Amino acid sequence: MLVALAEIGDKTQLLAIVLAARFGRPLPIIAGMALATLANHAAAAWLGTLAASSLDGPAFRLALAMGFIAMAAWTLVPDRLDDEATPQPGRHGAFATTLVAFFFVEMGDKTQVATVALGAQYEQLLWVTAGTTLGMMIANVPAVLLGQALVRKIPLGVVRSVAAAMFLLTGLWLGANAIALMR
Repeated sequence: MLVALAEIGDKTQLLAIVLAARFGRPLPIIAGMALATLANHAAAAWLGTLAASSLDGPAFRLALAMGFIAMAAWTLVPDRLDDEATPQPGRHGAFATTLVAFFFVEMGDKTQVATVALGAQYEQLLWVTAGTTLGMMIANVPAVLLGQALVRKIPLGVVRSVAAAMFLLTGLWLGANAIALMR
């Protein structure tokens, strides 16, 4: 749920809308999004679980909590998609273009960073990957199918505020637990 909310208004969601408008073929775009997100988030969740197993302790948990609090602030900043970052329809088709574009645009994105943090928190590679990928698809499939009309009807500021509050509450909860372990 956290990733789905964080994704609304995110640059990858904007990319989904642009690709849907350019190609007009939702199924290959959705398939490319799913595969790219699965690969990207599996790597991110693996990195998080690796970090957690190597660095477990109250100090790491406090750093993780601070990461969630930073994600809360980052979520409040609206994303935009630069024209030069938007792939042009080419000879590779909707699926391949979406697969490559989504994989690379998601690099360093707040939902990928959240996936690393969730992997570190829960140390469950399969479930974190499945959950964050599902969250991305919940947010992006309607964007592909409904496009610009959907974006105009959703108050993005409210959605960003709710997502930021969820990141903040998670960070505060993790921080309180980390401080309790230090005592």
